[in-house]
Amino acid sequence: MTYGYCRISTKKQNIERQERNIKETYPEALIRKEVYTGTKSDRKEWNKLLKALKPADTVVFDSVSRMSRNAEEGFETYERLYNAGVNLVFLKEPHINTDTYKQAIENQLQIAINSGDHATDELMQSIIAALNKYILALAKKQIYLSFEQSEKEVTDLHQRTKEGIQTARLYGKQIGQKQGAKLTTKKSIAAKKEILKHSKDFSGTLSDMDTMKLVGLSRNTYYKYKKELKQGN
Repeated sequence: MTYGYCRISTKKQNIERQERNIKETYPEALIRKEVYTGTKSDRKEWNKLLKALKPADTVVFDSVSRMSRNAEEGFETYERLYNAGVNLVFLKEPHINTDTYKQAIENQLQIAINSGDHATDELMQSIIAALNKYILALAKKQIYLSFEQSEKEVTDLHQRTKEGIQTARLYGKQIGQKQGAKLTTKKSIAAKKEILKHSKDFSGTLSDMDTMKLVGLSRNTYYKYKKELKQGN
């Protein structure tokens, strides 16, 4: 099976873009979507997918950050899935696809040493073994660095956002809604009209509980709107 895993952590992100990118290259991919995860590590769809994966299955990500935003966790998961025979594809970081990692292993230096001198042969074999180990270490380092860079980009973005808000406040700009401010929407206007019409405190004959049920508001919202109406808002 080929799966595509898409994840967004905020409403401002577009999950369709990730799905489109995956489908362009892997049209047969079965898409699994995870929305509004924020900083939570508990991802239900991802955990379901991990349990369903079998050797030779493939998981496609738009980028490494969709798999994990934490370098340690991402690298550990990569290694675990690789050892389980699962293929991993990262469209924006193809150099760490598991096929690339496998190629690094398969391309280890294999030189037949037969100089006739036992000491020389042993020395050369130890050099080759060290080179092979070095090649594998480089491959692993590339994978880890990709997850590390992804984590850094997310951290930097959060830091820039925080600094931007602090700078805006220093210059007297209002960030978000002021405490106690009244938010007017089409829904609130319609609800207030119904309260005025049916509540016995205004033009109607119904109690607060009956009006609340009729209009379909929560207790807190109902009394908030009622208070604003009494204040002439």
